[in-house]
Amino acid sequence: MSEPTPVASVPPPGTTPPVVEPAPGAPPTARLVTSPVPVSGAQVVLERAGYRAEIAGVGATLRTLTFEGRDLVVPFAADEVRPGFRGALLAPWPNRVTDGRYERDGVEHQLPLNEVERGHALHGLAHWADWTIDQAQAARASASFVLVPSDGYPWRLALSVVYELTDDGLTTTVTARNAGTGVAPYGTAPHPYLVAGEGRVDDWSFTLPAASYLEVTDDRLVPVGTRPVGDRDGFDFRDGHAIGDLFVDHAFTDLAFTAVDGAGGPAQEARVTATVTARDGHGVTMSWGAELPWVQVHTADRPEPENDRVGLAVEPMTCPPDAFNSGDDLVLLAPGEAHSASWTIAAF
Repeated sequence: MSEPTPVASVPPPGTTPPVVEPAPGAPPTARLVTSPVPVSGAQVVLERAGYRAEIAGVGATLRTLTFEGRDLVVPFAADEVRPGFRGALLAPWPNRVTDGRYERDGVEHQLPLNEVERGHALHGLAHWADWTIDQAQAARASASFVLVPSDGYPWRLALSVVYELTDDGLTTTVTARNAGTGVAPYGTAPHPYLVAGEGRVDDWSFTLPAASYLEVTDDRLVPVGTRPVGDRDGFDFRDGHAIGDLFVDHAFTDLAFTAVDGAGGPAQEARVTATVTARDGHGVTMSWGAELPWVQVHTADRPEPENDRVGLAVEPMTCPPDAFNSGDDLVLLAPGEAHSASWTIAAF
């Protein structure tokens, strides 16, 4: 089980701070669009150092991210219903809860089944919520949402997210605080589809320093157990290789985290980096910390030609699929406790 990290900056449940205008001399506010409200919710546009990010209120979704006009994630329009989970935040669990059923403290819980064809509860309860934009500046915005107790998940969570552009890309930090009673099971992940450049997934190379992957059943993607990446053709991405027509919809773990300099000086932080590279040598990286020991990778195989393999889903996760049942790396939040996770997407 992952240990929760005390965090004091999460807004109390039920509060809705206004968008903050900057003080004299402070950075200008971001462009904030709230009226008329677009289909995907209130919009925030952030810009810095050649990067431009557009955040949509529904699902606190990363709707677009570009560097010098080049897409780094698969975008969608502000007045479009978000295609699936593209760019959304996933909480209070990532990936699947098998059959939507799990037990906590001797009590059986049944979640709504939103992956109907496989019969699972997929990607949590926050991805269609209309998050409140709390603050917006030129390169930084925050949003929040209170998840109220329900039949399938009877805990109250205060969720918040900060999106911040720096010279080194877009960093997202999501925090959950148990704002109710009882110990709450919790997990989180993002769901971006990374874009390396021209072409589609088949035209790109992928590097991921992961030694193991999670084997799943072919029909319902139910976890079976971890295996070395060398046991499956094409799944060893440690030295990087072309993706080609390989199908991937699996979680990877045993990640090779390495120490990097902290933002404030000599402090060291364990990070791992995944890289997607186009044929011209340009591409996109995604890096994250040890609070996210799993990552789901999906080649976005879809029946619709316009969506088929147009981006590589790279989803750093606090826990593996079906962690509500297995307990593997599941975060358990006592009342008042909080947990934070962050990741960065950058161009090269």
